[in-house]
Amino acid sequence: MSNDTFTIEQEKASQPKSLLPAMLALGAGGLCIGTGEFSPMSLLPDLAKGTGVSVPSAGGYISAYAAGVVIGAPAIAILCAKWPRKHLLLLLLAIALLGYGLSATAWNYSSLMVARFVSGLPHGAWYGVAALVAASMVSPSLKARYIGYVMLGLAIANVAGVPLVTWVGQTMGWRSSFFIVAAGIVLTAIMVIFFVPSIAANENSTPLKELGALRSPQILITFGVASVGFAGMFAVYSFITPALTEITGFPLSYIPWILVLWGVGMVTGNVIGGRLADKALIPSIFAMLCWNLIMLALFSLFAELKLPALIIIFLLGNGFALVPALQSHMMNIAGEAQTLASSLTHSAFNISNAIGAAFGGLVISSGGSWISTGWVGVIFSAIAILLMWLSVLNNRRSQK
Repeated sequence: MSNDTFTIEQEKASQPKSLLPAMLALGAGGLCIGTGEFSPMSLLPDLAKGTGVSVPSAGGYISAYAAGVVIGAPAIAILCAKWPRKHLLLLLLAIALLGYGLSATAWNYSSLMVARFVSGLPHGAWYGVAALVAASMVSPSLKARYIGYVMLGLAIANVAGVPLVTWVGQTMGWRSSFFIVAAGIVLTAIMVIFFVPSIAANENSTPLKELGALRSPQILITFGVASVGFAGMFAVYSFITPALTEITGFPLSYIPWILVLWGVGMVTGNVIGGRLADKALIPSIFAMLCWNLIMLALFSLFAELKLPALIIIFLLGNGFALVPALQSHMMNIAGEAQTLASSLTHSAFNISNAIGAAFGGLVISSGGSWISTGWVGVIFSAIAILLMWLSVLNNRRSQK
C-alpha cells in the first residue's frame, strides 16, 4: 500500500459515521441562505415593480441584506462566543425565518428594506459556525475541503434553488419566492436537530478574546481581501437579468436556466478550490483572484454575444473557488478567535455584495451599459490582489 493510499485510509477512518447526514444538514442551510441571498438579484425587476421603485433603486434591497450580514456576523459571534455550536445554528435559523417571513409580507420599499436587513443578520455567522463544525469533524489535512463542502450548499443554490425560486417568483409573484425560502429554513432546522452533533464552544473563547481578532493586521488585511475580492462578481450578478435580456438579447424566460449555468460553475469551482487550498493555500488565493479579474474583463468585452456570454458566465462561477480558500486562511490565522474570524469572512463577502451592487448601480445610472459592471469588478479584483500581496509581506516581516 502506498503512503498516499495509507493517508487516505487514515483520513476516512478518522471521520465519524454521522459525518454525511451532518454535512447534508449544514449544506441544506447553505442552500436556503444562498437561495435567499441570490434570488432577489435575479428578481430585481419584479421587486422594483412590486414596491414602486426603479431597478437601480431596488439594488438597495441587495445592499440592505449585505448590511445585515456585515453587522450580524461579528455581533452574533461576539455575543454568542460561549454558546454550543448546535444551539447557535438553531438560533441563526430562527432569525432567518423571521427575516423571510417579514420579506414575504412587506408592503413597500421601507418595509422590504428592513426585512432584507433582518434576513441578512444570521448569514455570515451561519457559514462561519457551520465551517467550524465541519472542520472539527475531520482531520486537519481535509479542513479546506470540508469547508468547501459546507459552502457547496451556497453553490448548489445557484444550480437549483435560485433558478427554481426565480421561476416561481416570476410566475406566482415575488412574495412566493420568500415563502419558499422560509419553508426550506424550517426543514433545515429539523435536520440540524436530528443530524448535527452537539459540539461545545471553545472553553477558552470569550467575547473579549473574539474581539481581540480585530487587532491582528493579518486578519484585517484578509478581511479587506474578501471585502473587495468578490465585488466584481456581485456587480455583475446584481444586474445580470437586464444585462442578458437588454444587451445580450436572451428572452426573460431563459434567465433561470442561464443562472443554472452560473451555479454549475460555482459548484465545480467550490470543489476544485477546496482541494487546491489544501495543497497550496496562498498560491491558490492569488491564482483565483487573477482568474476573477480576467473573467470580469471578458464579460464586459464579449457579453454582447450569446455564446461567449454563456461561456464567460460559467467561468465567472468558477471564481467561487476563492471562498473555501479564504475561509481556511482566515481560520488558520485566527488563533482563539475562531468564531469571529470565521464569521468575518462572510461579512466581508457581503461587503463585496454591497460594494458591487452599489458601484454597479452607480456606473449604470451614470450612463454605463448593463455589462459595464465587469469593469467595476476588474478594479476591485486588482485591489484585492494588492491587499493579498501586502498580507504576504506582513506575514514575512512578522516571522523575521
